[in-house]
Amino acid sequence: MKKIMFTGGGSAGHVTVNLALIPRFLEEGWSVEYLGSENGIEKQLVLSVRNVRYHGIATGKLRRYLDWKNMKDPFKVIQGVFQAYRLIRKQKPNVLFSKGGFVSVPVVLGAWLNKVPIVIHESDVTPGLANRISIPFATRICTTFPDTEKHLPSGKTHYVGPIIREELKQGSAERGRVFCHFINKKPVLLIMGGSLGAGKINHAVRSSLERLVGHFQIVHLCGKGQIDLSYQYPLYRQYEYIQEELPDIVAMSDVVISRAGANSIFEFLTLGKPMLLIPLTLEQSRGDQLVNADTFQKSGYCEVLFEEDLTADTLISSIKQIYENRHVYLQNMSRFERKDALSFVFELVKQVSR
Repeated sequence: MKKIMFTGGGSAGHVTVNLALIPRFLEEGWSVEYLGSENGIEKQLVLSVRNVRYHGIATGKLRRYLDWKNMKDPFKVIQGVFQAYRLIRKQKPNVLFSKGGFVSVPVVLGAWLNKVPIVIHESDVTPGLANRISIPFATRICTTFPDTEKHLPSGKTHYVGPIIREELKQGSAERGRVFCHFINKKPVLLIMGGSLGAGKINHAVRSSLERLVGHFQIVHLCGKGQIDLSYQYPLYRQYEYIQEELPDIVAMSDVVISRAGANSIFEFLTLGKPMLLIPLTLEQSRGDQLVNADTFQKSGYCEVLFEEDLTADTLISSIKQIYENRHVYLQNMSRFERKDALSFVFELVKQVSR
């Protein structure tokens, strides 16, 4: 029996591609292991998947800003490399699949030291810091955007398109309405600030609720510890994060407000959901979400509202524009070329495995 080891974490976006691929490998008879941080969101998400063994290692975050933790985190990375090296040597995987995020760097190095083939996946237009460190050690690199190829070694890079979780395609709007106790005749607005939450988006949404609830039923995924029970409306639902019921929630939604992480926005594109994207600012990130959002806006899939322009008034105006013109976005989305990325990546991983 062949064995694959996955890594990636720090946010849900660095796990969702792995969660899409894992069932395929299990169906094909592979043994699946996951190597992540000791307490990250990836552990919570992966432990919900049957027949996958999870291993935690020490990790240090790769920051682009001054922080006292930058003094000690390199030692955590080194510790993580040794832990990953020993685990990989013991488990003897045939191949490693890395989705990126700061947890992936020590795992990639541990696999390379054990001469295990490495396949890296990059979701954004430009590679993140963790993947930029890891790419020289990769056997193959898969990209979601075609433009990413120009930033990467041509001999080992493949444009595969978005890898979408199969269960997302099986969502039921009716089940979503039952879960939220919603009615059938009123449009649904889904707000997702990312798995870690988004304080400014949450504030703008709550400042807009009195005007929004007259027109929409609202599902607000506000992030861990961000629920505010002082906001109570009959057709407004707050959740920290939803996993099992998410396909049904997305299926019943008419408009989605989201950050601009590549995995999420490609999922909404595949499912035909008009989007208002509020990308992370340059102060909050390396700018990848700004590029992702710009690419989608130029293709006519979404509108973009920059966080520095975000107020209750601009939010309501943008939502109204998207909903009233939703047929235009849906028409543009229908022209998107849907590739079978999941099958391509499975065959590629099988090909390079030792």
